[in-house]
Amino acid sequence: MPLRILMSRGFARTARKLGLTDRALSIAVREIESGLVDARLGGFLLKKRIGIDGRGKSGGLRSIVAHRQADRVVFLYVFGKNERDNITEQEKLALSELGDEYMRLTVDRLNGLISVGTLLEVVCDDQIQG
Repeated sequence: MPLRILMSRGFARTARKLGLTDRALSIAVREIESGLVDARLGGFLLKKRIGIDGRGKSGGLRSIVAHRQADRVVFLYVFGKNERDNITEQEKLALSELGDEYMRLTVDRLNGLISVGTLLEVVCDDQIQG
């Protein structure tokens, strides 16, 4: 079964404004699956830097991601490195709970959330296989 790359509606809206492409997300997921993450925040939650517009990761974005190896990745939150240093403990707790919930969902329930637009699926030509 292929690895599913998903994003919350809020993430998708912000990503569009920041110029973050599905291709950049796919590259980030490939790195995550290889163990290249910036921080493990507990449970399924990770922090991952993503490069945009050829500026590389140092001038790019930070994302908060829920990840279950070879199964699914859900991008939950994104912010510019120039906007803020990190998320607060309260944000981390809320995102962790949300990420845990997404990781516990059955495939049918996950598909239901995609069909109503709560989650969006990232599709890339070189989709990663799990």
